[in-house]
Amino acid sequence: MSFQSPLLLLTLLALPVAMLLYRAHSRRAERAAAAFANPALLASVAPHRPGWRRHAPYGLYAVALAGLALALARPEITVAVPDERASIVLATDVSGSMQAADVPPSRLVAAREAGLEFLDGVPGEVRVGAVIFNHAVQTTEPPATDRSPVRAALEQLRSSGGTATGDALATSLGLVRETGTRGRPAPAAIVLLSDGASTHGRDPLPLADEAARLKVPIYTVALGTDGGTIQVETPTGVQTRSVPPDRETLRSLAERTGGRYFEAADRSELSEVYERLGSQVAKRDEPREITAGFAGAGVLLLLGGAALSLHWFRRLP
Repeated sequence: MSFQSPLLLLTLLALPVAMLLYRAHSRRAERAAAAFANPALLASVAPHRPGWRRHAPYGLYAVALAGLALALARPEITVAVPDERASIVLATDVSGSMQAADVPPSRLVAAREAGLEFLDGVPGEVRVGAVIFNHAVQTTEPPATDRSPVRAALEQLRSSGGTATGDALATSLGLVRETGTRGRPAPAAIVLLSDGASTHGRDPLPLADEAARLKVPIYTVALGTDGGTIQVETPTGVQTRSVPPDRETLRSLAERTGGRYFEAADRSELSEVYERLGSQVAKRDEPREITAGFAGAGVLLLLGGAALSLHWFRRLP
């Protein structure tokens, strides 16, 4: 929490002064009461002394004044809000290894369902685009607030071929540049889901360096387990091929760009990752003034102290 007018916090110094004055007043009242009765007879003269209730209204007043003093300084907090200029490009790998069933019913189905859930979780003000790729970029959807083209692209995912991660990142960065306004790039992020090493096209790591220069974080998701396999037809027959995720490269892509790296070994983990990304990516910090809250609380406490005093003592202090 910060304050727009921090110098006005000096008004809080009035509180200890008020407490000292109250203490002095209480002592004078006690001495005045002792002057009218013998201390040995005081309990019988005034058997029902208010005790803590005498101080409770003043305690509420003190807290109320502290709240009002803070309100004078115009407190504010920083909250994350969707950036209406922001864009997210969802880059999804549909290479042949996505047929692996180590993520039931298959990696491809898990990616499709999680991607659709991701669209539902992203704030409506944020523009979302898509890049679908295997050994080449297959589908490109520019970022827009209309999610129907991206949804249609995800629903039609089919797995085949190799993996061109670098080409997918280059295309995603191109979409990001196109969303810039007045020559300036808009806030953007890339969410890359892949399950294998890049086998075709450009080296993805230099593309990560370019994304870092453009201040475009890449959030990577490694889908699958080390035990994932697919059946591949070869001239000598069908062979079983191991297809573990390329965790090292995906982690490096995220670290170089200031994004985050995630692993998903099953459908529930992938859905959880996408849910978190949908609510966190493409947001900006915005200060929100909360003066009204402190002022309102202070007034309520003042009224509470007055009500207690009237109820217990039939007078205002």
